[in-house]
Amino acid sequence: MTVALRVNGEDVRIDVTDRTLLIHALRDHLRLTGAHMGCDTSQCGACTVLVDGVAVKSCAMLAGQADGCEVVTIEGLARDGALHPMQAAFAEHHGLQCGFCTPGMIMLGIDLVRRRGAADEATVRSELAGNLCRCTGYQNIVKAIAAGARDMAGAA
Repeated sequence: MTVALRVNGEDVRIDVTDRTLLIHALRDHLRLTGAHMGCDTSQCGACTVLVDGVAVKSCAMLAGQADGCEVVTIEGLARDGALHPMQAAFAEHHGLQCGFCTPGMIMLGIDLVRRRGAADEATVRSELAGNLCRCTGYQNIVKAIAAGARDMAGAA
């Protein structure tokens, strides 16, 4: 089957099988490796991307389900050499250690801001429940998302 997508601002068409997951279409067909495969069971969130602006675990979505959609990966956030405000906040507030979960956390943070605006710490922690980090205690991730939310509001 041929799937037509708009990925990081570019229209693409890829040939995939009916059972190809979106994560595999992105990584294997388009060579966008920022979304990581952490568990293959949609438990960890390392594969999170934005599909039509909504955070989606790409290991739980078929590529065919995204046909006609706009997909944004971590590679598509920076503009003209400048990091997206959420990316910059993660760097500034050390919201990472090994970095494996970071792309999914950033994408979830962006969606959280889209849905809820600047959220308090309890809300951020609740929203992060589906994204796992094996290295941190989440404190700096929560700080980074809160700072990214403020910066996104300031950039709007």
